[in-house]
Amino acid sequence: MTGVRVVSRAELGDERVARFEGRDHGAAVSFFLTRFAPGTGPSLHVHPYEETFVLESGQAAFTVDGETIDAHADQIVVVPAAAAHGFVNSGDDDLVMVSIHPSDHFVQEWLPG
Repeated sequence: MTGVRVVSRAELGDERVARFEGRDHGAAVSFFLTRFAPGTGPSLHVHPYEETFVLESGQAAFTVDGETIDAHADQIVVVPAAAAHGFVNSGDDDLVMVSIHPSDHFVQEWLPG
């Protein structure tokens, strides 16, 4: 099978954050495989593209353009392009999710706050 690539999670980072940047692997999409401890998560930031979060376990409080959205395992959250967003693990257990970026590389601007 010509062109097929297999990447192990260990090549992408540790058990807390694995970073797959598509252009490094011949892919048109990038993503994070993450595990956040209770009370943790990224601060507000923006992307020029939408970001899709697949919550595998745990729960999160997302802030999207000033609105709070509660989400939990087995839900998918799609944040629109250019929306200021961040989240925090709002549960008592680890939050495990995939954050999908429809770009071959990450484009992210951290916001003050």
